[in-house]
Amino acid sequence: MIPIAGSAYTYTYATMGELIAWIIGWDLILEYAVSNMAVSVGFAAHMEATFTWFGWHPALRWITPAYLPGGLTDLKGNVLYNPGWHFGFNIPAFLIVMILTVVLVRGIRESAETNNVMVLLKIAAILAFVFVGMRFIHPTNYHPFVPEGWSGVLTGGSIIFFTYIGFDSVSTAAEEARNPQRDIPFGIIATLIVCTILYIAVAVVLTGLVPWRSLIDDAAPVVNSMSMLAGTTKSELLRWTELAVLFGAMMGMISSLLVFQLGQARVWFSMSRDGLLPKIFSNVHPRFRTPAVATWIAGFLVGIPGGILDIGTLSDLSNIGTLFAFVLVSLGVIILRYKQPDRHRGFRAPGGLAAPILSVIFCILLMAGLPILTWLRFFAWLIIGMAVYWLYSRHRSEFSPTNSKPVLQTVAKQ
Repeated sequence: MIPIAGSAYTYTYATMGELIAWIIGWDLILEYAVSNMAVSVGFAAHMEATFTWFGWHPALRWITPAYLPGGLTDLKGNVLYNPGWHFGFNIPAFLIVMILTVVLVRGIRESAETNNVMVLLKIAAILAFVFVGMRFIHPTNYHPFVPEGWSGVLTGGSIIFFTYIGFDSVSTAAEEARNPQRDIPFGIIATLIVCTILYIAVAVVLTGLVPWRSLIDDAAPVVNSMSMLAGTTKSELLRWTELAVLFGAMMGMISSLLVFQLGQARVWFSMSRDGLLPKIFSNVHPRFRTPAVATWIAGFLVGIPGGILDIGTLSDLSNIGTLFAFVLVSLGVIILRYKQPDRHRGFRAPGGLAAPILSVIFCILLMAGLPILTWLRFFAWLIIGMAVYWLYSRHRSEFSPTNSKPVLQTVAKQ
């Protein structure tokens, strides 16, 4: 309906005005950056497992984050690092982000073709894990089925919610879709159905293979569980399936990083085009026609912290940002139904206002399941954002009273 780059930021701008749009844009910067940091840490953990599979053991300090709040143990329970800081840098996490930054700078067509291949490999690896893992399920691991009660279900849903950012990031490239009113809704809904089925299948098999407590704070739970089982059962099938899953998982995380980094740069591009961020972020590469400056800065912003921090700290921050963005998008749907009821809609969701209202309620409910420290960090980020807005952005906005450019001219341009 609003086929302009920027995702939730653009929708909020069109429905709630500049101030709320700035808040959600600032939130999206946190959301995309922190989620990609978490994914890059997960990629590094799978890379380490791949090294181990082939019998190579590089220096641990160069393949683990410098900050480990829960410490680090091997599969036998031996303590490798005590909780806290240690000297080191997660080189694989940094390198994968920078390599994908180069790919994104070169262009959307090359990025999409690369991503399609990786998605097929990822799905093949998931199916291999599900069908092979089914043979080694221990039903006793399902008892009790909800060990932490409904509060545990709520917290678990909150913790894994950032993995659904991909459905939002699809919309950030709306300007680059051939027929956004048709293709974007179809792409989001079709992948949502497929991904939900795959998520449930992996969760059922994984929690049947090993006790659920062994999965806590594990950046590579699937492959580590298979590795542990392969060691105890001496199963060659599990051992080779582990290698296939390792390869597919890394391809999957690369594709996720690719999409999220693309989305993040497009949000910066859109905010810069509106004057809320410096104009340098909306500069387009003369040859590749991509927002190169925004893409490069986003790469370093994600790659460096990804080499330092652990996956748990990063994922919690990303979750609250994602849920907050979805709340505002849902409110925007309600507002547009009333403010512009006659506007052409290429796609209309069934259920009237029930869907956006339920979306707001459930997102707030999931936000309530996140730790208080995550809330404090989130509010600190928003306070910094408001300071930036009042001191810089509102004076340079395309729609600021001090800006002489006519509003209709700007809207027509976009």
